Amino acid sequence: MVLRVAVVGSGPAGSSAAETLAKAGIETYLFERKLDNAKPCGGAIPLCMVSEFDLPPEIIDRRVRKMKMISPSNIEVNIGQTLKDDEYIGMCRREVLDGFLRDRAAQCGAKLINGTVYQLDIPSSDNHPYTLHYADHSNGSATGEMKTLQVDLVIGADGANSRIAKAIDAGDYNYAIAFQERIRLPQDKMDYYEELAEMYVGDDVSPDFYAWVFPKYDHVAVGTGTMKVNKAIIKNLQAGIRARAAKKLEGGEIIKVEAHPIPEHPRPRRVVGRVALVGDAAGTVTKSSGEGIYFAAKSARMCAETIVETSNNGQRIPTEADLKLYIKRWDKQYGMTYLVLDILQRVFYRSDATREAFVEMCSDIDVQRLTFDSYLYKTVVPANPLVQMKITAKTIGSLLRGNALAP
Repeated sequence: MVLRVAVVGSGPAGSSAAETLAKAGIETYLFERKLDNAKPCGGAIPLCMVSEFDLPPEIIDRRVRKMKMISPSNIEVNIGQTLKDDEYIGMCRREVLDGFLRDRAAQCGAKLINGTVYQLDIPSSDNHPYTLHYADHSNGSATGEMKTLQVDLVIGADGANSRIAKAIDAGDYNYAIAFQERIRLPQDKMDYYEELAEMYVGDDVSPDFYAWVFPKYDHVAVGTGTMKVNKAIIKNLQAGIRARAAKKLEGGEIIKVEAHPIPEHPRPRRVVGRVALVGDAAGTVTKSSGEGIYFAAKSARMCAETIVETSNNGQRIPTEADLKLYIKRWDKQYGMTYLVLDILQRVFYRSDATREAFVEMCSDIDVQRLTFDSYLYKTVVPANPLVQMKITAKTIGSLLRGNALAP
């Protein structure tokens, strides 16, 4: 037999899974409803993703080597002096990154289907196939031609509003909304953001997250994230970031406005039967930083590697227990990272007083080094115990000075 796998969604998660499966000779179908999709997203990727996923230089619009953390009272802290010459945070446009990964998966042998998956029929027994009902848009029409496909395994990489997750009753999760405007600036203003990204904190820009100005190829992405899923609130928060960054954005022209849901924690069930969820569909976005691209691609690759391994390169159909091995490995490798970032968000994003303390703490070189190492290389880096004690003392000191420990 030859194992047949359907991957629904071709963002960084779906394409990474499809590439790994296709390289192993597994019959892989990669579904994407919108081939020119540009997901609203800050677009920051860590250095380790560039090497791990073999991304060519042209995928990266900007190499950010400096960051400004800006407190509610507009105190600015410059971060980045600990970076080595060859270290940077990559800024990319999702339509460019996603297109590259999708094309590479297809070149490796994944069968790319421009289609919208509407329904997944769950088989009645362990060895019967799953049936996908989808509209094929390859004829260029928006409605498409209704078709079906039978497969042995399904990977749901179809984002926060995942239809695959609903089909397997994976359970709900809370989600935040990311809203951003792409703004084309006059050249002198773009020069200012050459290799600089800004993060703003404060109740005026987000009650539970942060706002950003991230540089792209020929524009900046200006946005905010919040769990307050309310259009009027989001509109006010976006006005807040526009007001805080007003001088730097003077003369800018809005070229695109976009919004998207972002999961706040993993779904209750990420594997059900022979269906596995990856990326946003599984809920792999981190707290505190709101980062999702690397973790989406990594979770999908780990899932696909588990399928290749447990299917003996496509010679047998993996079971639910086999697929759950991916979840076990994922939680073992990244569980602590998620826990630490969750605690950080709970402690520091509570009020403007705690945010002032957070920004003050970011001025410390040891804190910066720890933060950048953990972001760039995706490890919660165990610092030297003396440094760890110093950081803890500084954290408590900053919180006390800002009266941030008051209930």
